Amino acid sequence: MSYQPLADRMRPQTLSQVLGQAHLTAPDKPIAASLAAGQIHSMILWGPPGTGKTTLARIIAREAKARWLTLSAILSGVADIRKAIKQAEHNRAEGFLTVLFVDEIHRFNKAQQDAFLPHMESGLIALIGATTENPSFALNNALLSRARVYVLKPLDDKALMALLERALTDSQNGLGEQQLRLSVAQKQSLVQAADGDARKLLVFLEILASLNHDGVITDEAVTQVVAGQQRRFDRHGDVFYEQISALHKCVRSSNPDAALYWLARMLDGGCDPRYIARRLVRMASEDIGNADPRALSLCLHAWEGWQRLGSPEGDVLLAQAVTYLASCPKSNAVYSAFKQAQADVRQYGSQPVPLHLRNAPTALMKQQGYGKGYQYDHDHTEGVAFSQRGFPEEMGEKVYYQPKPSGLEVKIGERLQRIRSKRHD
Repeated sequence: MSYQPLADRMRPQTLSQVLGQAHLTAPDKPIAASLAAGQIHSMILWGPPGTGKTTLARIIAREAKARWLTLSAILSGVADIRKAIKQAEHNRAEGFLTVLFVDEIHRFNKAQQDAFLPHMESGLIALIGATTENPSFALNNALLSRARVYVLKPLDDKALMALLERALTDSQNGLGEQQLRLSVAQKQSLVQAADGDARKLLVFLEILASLNHDGVITDEAVTQVVAGQQRRFDRHGDVFYEQISALHKCVRSSNPDAALYWLARMLDGGCDPRYIARRLVRMASEDIGNADPRALSLCLHAWEGWQRLGSPEGDVLLAQAVTYLASCPKSNAVYSAFKQAQADVRQYGSQPVPLHLRNAPTALMKQQGYGKGYQYDHDHTEGVAFSQRGFPEEMGEKVYYQPKPSGLEVKIGERLQRIRSKRHD
């Protein structure tokens, strides 16, 4: 007997059955509206796993009365694309439009993606690509210009609960005949563990169905099924960079509570704590800088401490660093000053070091004027030779570093203002 997974049996057959994507499938929304008008266009369906990308593509093809062809970018090559195009030409000769669905389309290289372009333009195919990666980075601009991008959202708890109830009561495609009895708490545990993924929820439910005793599901069985599930976190994918961006921005905005939440999310999802530690060191310099130099030392100590303790014991050290960074005074003055200096390096090129700033360890170098006119700052009042210049002559004297009125930089700013005013007198 052939086996068909519950997740496949429970696929929606119409737009009205699709859960959690009302922003696309409601009657007045883009996909539903275009189908109602008898139109179909190429599109990219972008969203995390289990949000219904393949299902939605199938429904679009069915309601448009188009022929369905599918390719997997993981398994297919240019030869498979040519074969699909040839089939689409045959379909058109018979009076049918072809919907060509490409799963994981971001895995196709540029040449493979370009192979679709003329056939999308001619209307031979309506391309529907599914991807979990950001199309802006994963797909060619030429392809994106010929297709609309639709974002599918992770299913919220309400949509997942509705799906669970549908699967429990559907006697034809679901588990209705088994009459499984789950408590409200058990259902909530399954929904939370699914974390927005409809497929994952139905896999949980199917496993539980095989463990039931006369329709009764025990708490122990639910715990065993959902044990070890991690929240969405695609290492070095979109969610990864979105979460580290959120952590950094919450530190910058002096919000230790939100910063702790994003730290916990990343650690919970399996992010390498050493990566977080490196980023915290960067934040200490970029966003705090000399407003509180202790921040940099604290982050380095937290990193070293974590390396000695490991997880989970060392994770609290990262939490300590995060809360300190978020709570202390902020200044991007060093970061901004360094960017300005880098820009001048690019603009002025390889300017020679002024003679008075060069060392003269040999007689020949002294004869060439190396070190001539150099003033030893410690011999001057306040320990500064105010008339001494530090930049190449062609550039003139520049001011990059502008301390912020925050933390220690208040005092640093006052001292520099006094020195600079005398230097320019």
